[in-house]
Amino acid sequence: MTIEFHDPRGIRAEAPIAYSLGINLDEAPESRVGLLANGFPDSEAFLDAVAVSLNERYPSLVIERFNKGNASITAPDSLMDDIASRCDALIAAYGH
Repeated sequence: MTIEFHDPRGIRAEAPIAYSLGINLDEAPESRVGLLANGFPDSEAFLDAVAVSLNERYPSLVIERFNKGNASITAPDSLMDDIASRCDALIAAYGH
């Protein structure tokens, strides 16, 4: 018996372009990192634990908190503009 796997992504018209996206906190420990809760219950509680963990490792790291308030919508442009103007990186999370 032979098992064949089907790749559901299909054929791409163009080759994917690899990119690197991130921040090296060891090189920039005084960075400003945003935490974006999506509005589900406990998303803020989860990010509270993330903030504690980050600050234990990087005490000079500045944490900015955001909450889009409604899990059923995309983050509004005004919120994303605010995050981009205030943060070097962003961690988005959800909860249930």
